[in-house]
Amino acid sequence: MTTYIILSIVSGILFGVLDGLIHANPAAVRLFEVFKPISRTGINVTAGLVIDLVYGFLLAGLFLLLHPALPGSSGLVKGLSFGVITWFLRVAMGVISQWMMYTVPLNTLFYSLFTGLGEMLILGILYGLFLHPA
Repeated sequence: MTTYIILSIVSGILFGVLDGLIHANPAAVRLFEVFKPISRTGINVTAGLVIDLVYGFLLAGLFLLLHPALPGSSGLVKGLSFGVITWFLRVAMGVISQWMMYTVPLNTLFYSLFTGLGEMLILGILYGLFLHPA
């Protein structure tokens, strides 16, 4: 239980840091200019931190719940499998929806797909290496 709590907090913080790196770097700012007319002018850091921590707890719990059913015999492979599954459900489906509903440049969509894959794989690896069912 202690490992779950610690890993959940670490992954929640990691979520926030990775999101910041992914969305606030100069290349990303240029790519996401398309959203400027509907973007907020400021970010509620406290709300963002709370949301990322909740995500950390939910994803770590989901990993533990799915652990026996994930492909692979090692924690690393199970973590990578989980990362790909969460990428598809969290990132890929969102990007496909954006492509269908909005006029967004393809390079922006591809950036979101690939950086989201990296983020989910990092979190999956973290869970796979350090989080094991009791």
